[in-house]
Amino acid sequence: MFFIGIDLGASFIKGGVLDLEKLAVRHIHREPFPGFLPGLPPTWREIDPYIIISSVRSMLDRLMVYAPDGAGLVFCGQMHGLILTDIHGKPLSNFISWQDKRALRPHPRGGRTFFAALTERISETEKRRMGKELRPGLPLCTLFCLAEEQALPHGDVFPVALADFVAAHLCCATPRSDLTNAAAHGALNLESLDWHDTQLAELGLLGLHWPELTRLNEPIGQFTVGNKPVTCYPSVGDQQCALIGSLLNLKELSLNIATGSQVSLLSPHLEWGEYQSRPFFDGMWLKTITHIPAGRSLNAIIRLLSELPQVHHLPLPDPWPYIEQSVTAVSATDLRANLAFFASACGERGELANLNEENLTVGHIFRAAFQNMADTYLSCARRLSPEQDWWQLAFSGGLARKSTVLRDIILAGFQTPYRFAPMEEETLLGLLALALAITGQSPSVMAAVDQLRLLSQQGHAWL
Repeated sequence: MFFIGIDLGASFIKGGVLDLEKLAVRHIHREPFPGFLPGLPPTWREIDPYIIISSVRSMLDRLMVYAPDGAGLVFCGQMHGLILTDIHGKPLSNFISWQDKRALRPHPRGGRTFFAALTERISETEKRRMGKELRPGLPLCTLFCLAEEQALPHGDVFPVALADFVAAHLCCATPRSDLTNAAAHGALNLESLDWHDTQLAELGLLGLHWPELTRLNEPIGQFTVGNKPVTCYPSVGDQQCALIGSLLNLKELSLNIATGSQVSLLSPHLEWGEYQSRPFFDGMWLKTITHIPAGRSLNAIIRLLSELPQVHHLPLPDPWPYIEQSVTAVSATDLRANLAFFASACGERGELANLNEENLTVGHIFRAAFQNMADTYLSCARRLSPEQDWWQLAFSGGLARKSTVLRDIILAGFQTPYRFAPMEEETLLGLLALALAITGQSPSVMAAVDQLRLLSQQGHAWL
């Protein structure tokens, strides 16, 4: 039996054939995610939904060649963006990305921003019930802006996550949502596991048709690719999918380090703290801190150090081997770094401090940057579990694999055993686990994770 797995990421659309008999991910393809539309106001980030659909169809055409009798289709996708659709999944708006910041514009009444006007209407108790996710770019904030400006389309309008839109559009079906994507809207009551009608009414958003919440094994619908039938199942959030693909277990601390980074712990119960609370699978919960500075901030330093040769069109090799070598040669530094160069969980004003002639080198700068990252991960982990109730680190993400010296600095702070996710494409392996649960080959998602973890320990080849 074959499934097709597709990950609609912010940088790439990735897909692969999921072989449920041999438990492998094959024929992996990737292509850049479509770019933002030009000519919009400076803080708006929108993408033509039909270009996204075209990219997905193109990938399906390539992958379905390897599924001779048809297949099931499972999605995960970037969270916290939305598309407005009609009852049949037809788009009524562009895809509005999670990177959109229109909520920071001045509100026409009162001079404060739309975001400030929204937060005034939500108590601290309700923010907690909604997962402590509230920030500009959240669908709830975007919808509030549109409602306040009377810019919502007329008629039956569904606010839909990206991957949920793609599934509904392909099947000409009414949009539905799994809890992992629904919670990413910022409008779900985590205690009742339903849309927060009281709060939505307060914000003027109850008139929207919020998607029906569905189970993973309930098909969205069917469509055909080259005369082959495809049964499409509900999509899930890409963070949760990547974590099951990293085969995360209770009492393992996940450190995902890539362009951005996240620190996460699983919990059997809904808990509250100085972190985000998100639904997971099989009734479990995720305690997480996201948007922690990582590769994006390091790349900003690399761009600064590379500016002079690049302006003279001098070719530069991959800088990372030299960075690794230079940091290894510097055992300690008095230079201090704060990588919050962008809006993040650590603020939005970074710095390089205590500079002098001796420490103004690549080795010192990047050792300070790596130390800042390691200190931040440990601080975030203690917020998730003040008792430090974890026994092992689970590294995932490209930067965690690439930099040995960064890992060593992190491990020096944690003093904890570690392991890597079993394959680099964590989301595709996560989609394989979902497909096993959907088809009943495993009794639950976490049972599928246990099955795959045992194979990983036995040296199973995933590709």
